[in-house]
Amino acid sequence: MRALVQRVTRASVTVDGEVVGRIGPGTCALIGVTHDDDEAAARALAAKIWHLRLFDDGEGRMNLPVAEVGEAGGEVLVVSQFTLYGSTERGRRPSWVHAARPEHAEPLIERLVAELRDLGARVATGRFRADMAGELVNDGPVTLLLEV
Repeated sequence: MRALVQRVTRASVTVDGEVVGRIGPGTCALIGVTHDDDEAAARALAAKIWHLRLFDDGEGRMNLPVAEVGEAGGEVLVVSQFTLYGSTERGRRPSWVHAARPEHAEPLIERLVAELRDLGARVATGRFRADMAGELVNDGPVTLLLEV
């Protein structure tokens, strides 16, 4: 599994003009799933996202995880993103052969969301298989690619 994680001051995702997920300060995590990913990968990635030190401490160092942002902890917006497994090694048209089929990917995205919630995260999500419009304010900017 892959996650493109961005530290944000706010983020939202809209489907057909309706906001389906919105967060304040926290992280926006675009999640890609490949063929051999399993529930263990979803658990590991959720823990990595939740405990990743992306936020400034009192001394201005990136030393705090999203769990420690604000009084109640930060939020996480999880958006499925099969294009994270797009390959452009051969030509200009991306190949999606490394991206998992929706039947395999959707339960793993749901497992990742459940794991984040079990860890204490306030999670908002996009809508699987929908044409989504994402909007975010990248804070820093801070963007990292995570893989498990």
